[in-house]
Amino acid sequence: MSLDPVVVYMTLAAALGLFMAWGIGANDVANAMATSVGSRALTPVQAVMIAAVFEFCGAYFAGGEVTSTIRKGIVDAAVFQRTPDLFIYGMLAALLASGVWLFMASQRGWPVSTTHTIVGAIIGFAIASVGLHAVHWEEVGTIAVSWVISPMLAGVLSFAVFNSMQTLIIDTEEPIRNAKKYGPVYIFVVSLVIVLLTLTKGLTHIGWNLGLSASVAIALCIAAATTAMGVFLIARIKIDPDADRKFHYANVEKVFGVMMIFTAAAVAFAHGSNDVANAVGPMAAVISAVHSGEVLQESALPPWVLLIGGAGIVVGLATFGFRVMRTVGEHITQLTPSRGFAANLAASTTVVLASFTGLPISTTHTLVGAVLGVGFARGIAALNLRVVGNIFMSWMVTLPAGALLAIMFFFMFKGMFIDQTFLR
Repeated sequence: MSLDPVVVYMTLAAALGLFMAWGIGANDVANAMATSVGSRALTPVQAVMIAAVFEFCGAYFAGGEVTSTIRKGIVDAAVFQRTPDLFIYGMLAALLASGVWLFMASQRGWPVSTTHTIVGAIIGFAIASVGLHAVHWEEVGTIAVSWVISPMLAGVLSFAVFNSMQTLIIDTEEPIRNAKKYGPVYIFVVSLVIVLLTLTKGLTHIGWNLGLSASVAIALCIAAATTAMGVFLIARIKIDPDADRKFHYANVEKVFGVMMIFTAAAVAFAHGSNDVANAVGPMAAVISAVHSGEVLQESALPPWVLLIGGAGIVVGLATFGFRVMRTVGEHITQLTPSRGFAANLAASTTVVLASFTGLPISTTHTLVGAVLGVGFARGIAALNLRVVGNIFMSWMVTLPAGALLAIMFFFMFKGMFIDQTFLR
């Protein structure tokens, strides 16, 4: 009894999409949570619990914009209209190639870019199956520029945030009192940015279209409630005068440790909103092509696809994320809760802004850029340049690695299914 090709393609799309999402969790989510764990503000178990909630929420509620770019913005759907089978093989190959590369990189502790990986894989199969003209090179150029701009922007923001913290809190006569005074302000800012952008842009793909005034009002209320929670937690901190004798800012760092809970949640939400597209974009493209029998420029994104992406991301972090966490959180520069807070605030703001413009930036580049910005604020000697060099090298290798693996897997799928077709 022969299997229905539609069932085979759908099953493969779901399985490989889940594998790719697992790789995102193991690599990208791990480096997204690394600052919180590396600064000792959160334990690995706490980081996984926060990521489980907010990565999933970001993926499900705010992941639609970038998903549309990944699944229909990089390749020209028109050139595959007569050969939708090739498009399906290619998207399946892109998922498998990306998952394999992310597994290899995570095993070595390399914080590579999942966006680089999937974009390289999609370019690779498009060239192999149709030719250079199948790629929207202007779209790829825009994405490539964002890979340079995003870490620079995050680095500048984290540098500015850290310097503002030094001016308002650390380099004052009463740092503990000022930390309690200004800490809630930082919490309010990050909460307002995340919530407002989500309400105004991120929920449109699931049919929630709120007006601007309603969005602002709701965002202010949620940010105020979050800030009140932060004030409550900060007030419960027990000040230990003896701790300050060993490290002058020990008690101040306790305050930033509480604040990092909120920025860790923001980073997780921001990451889920942007990088879930790397897994579910190609998966949604395959599902659409299988159901319609053609490659569509526009198609609905089934909610269960985002559910698979969100679940895979969380499982990847919980089972295999510790290696990359260690690289970003401990080996680039020495992080404390205050430094990690600055990096998280800058990275989450940058990623969420990009996510709601539909631009698939590299979360890895953004977060590493933010960590470097904090390191520069302390002086170049504070950076481990050897580790930074290895990270940059892994970034350079990632795109061609994704492309070559996708080409190999494309011909594998083509050979496996050459006698199968769902066209009627």
